[in-house]
Amino acid sequence: MIEHILTDATVGVSEFKKNPMEAVEEAEGQPIAVLINNKPQFYCLSKAAFEELMEFVEDMRLGELALEREQKGNKRIKADF
Repeated sequence: MIEHILTDATVGVSEFKKNPMEAVEEAEGQPIAVLINNKPQFYCLSKAAFEELMEFVEDMRLGELALEREQKGNKRIKADF
């Protein structure tokens, strides 16, 4: 069976368990696929990468909400800040 790995950085779980922060530092902010028997089991993200991902997810949610409201015909209001 073909396994797709969604990142360029990989590490075996045994090596990852020895020193997870070293793996994160070596990846230089990129996600890491942690492998068991050469198959990805989970991805590890740095704090900065995780925060960026969560910000992107929130932006997508807000975009969907805006489109939904626009399609429902909600009226726009002018706001001065």
